[in-house]
Amino acid sequence: MKSVQAPDDLSPKPIPSCAEQFVAESQREQVLVADTPLQVTGRHSKQEAAVSVFDVLGDAAKRTVASVQDYALLSGHAVANIFTSPHYFQDTLEQMDFIGAGSLPIILLSGFFIGAVMVLQTGSQFIRFGQTSLTGDVVAIALVRELGPAFTGLLVTGRCATGIASELGSMLVTEQVDAMRAMGTDPSRKLVAPRLLAALLMLPLLTALMDFIGLLGGCTASVFSLRLGAVEFWRRAIDALDFADLMQGFTKPVVFGFILATIGCYKGLTVRGGTQGVGRATTSAAVVGSVLIIVADAFLTKLSLYLSDKIF
Repeated sequence: MKSVQAPDDLSPKPIPSCAEQFVAESQREQVLVADTPLQVTGRHSKQEAAVSVFDVLGDAAKRTVASVQDYALLSGHAVANIFTSPHYFQDTLEQMDFIGAGSLPIILLSGFFIGAVMVLQTGSQFIRFGQTSLTGDVVAIALVRELGPAFTGLLVTGRCATGIASELGSMLVTEQVDAMRAMGTDPSRKLVAPRLLAALLMLPLLTALMDFIGLLGGCTASVFSLRLGAVEFWRRAIDALDFADLMQGFTKPVVFGFILATIGCYKGLTVRGGTQGVGRATTSAAVVGSVLIIVADAFLTKLSLYLSDKIF
């Protein structure tokens, strides 16, 4: 009798473990997914949208226009709040003390040495022509017309606009501004209007002090360096000035005060990014305020010279 052999496919096979089955299933799924077209799997490839230079410039222009619009609205509301009630006189007095009395040391010290440097620079040139007596005329006109208002605006901007931006930015970050709105208080009337009014009142006074101290420093330098008499210096300095010079010298500080107060308030009330944003807003207030003052000074000078020829 022949022995019957079992076929090879009927021989018992080892049963795979659960871990081996899981690995095999995973490999089959990966193969299927890799070989399956996108229409079957339903997946779509992510394509990054190309950003052009025009898109970047367009977004920057839109942000700039929006910032200018917000700044104009804030400034308009602040000016309107000055002439309408209620008024916060105590806050205005505090800001006048901060902007006016607090800025006196840097204004007096800077003004004295600015006048002295003006005399040393102009006197060294007038000596060549034997016209040292004209030093008082030149220093007086330069200080009253240009140097006094411009340096006062820049110095006060560096001190007060940054302080306003940091103070209001800290209040915004700590949600004090939101608390004012919740209590029914207008932040523009409470925070912006007193600072704007204080800057409009204090900048012309600080400019007058800088002009006087600058002439005093110029007189000191002329007496000890150019051997000019103090009486002659003051007489020629006063005679060189007329009404048009005074109008030009005391109109600019009003505009500069408006710029530094509104820029500081705008940068402080638009802080984003927590405490780091407060630092960025403070730096931006100093830079933007100084640049706008210099730009405004050029246009105001041209306008003042035109009006002085037509009116004064």
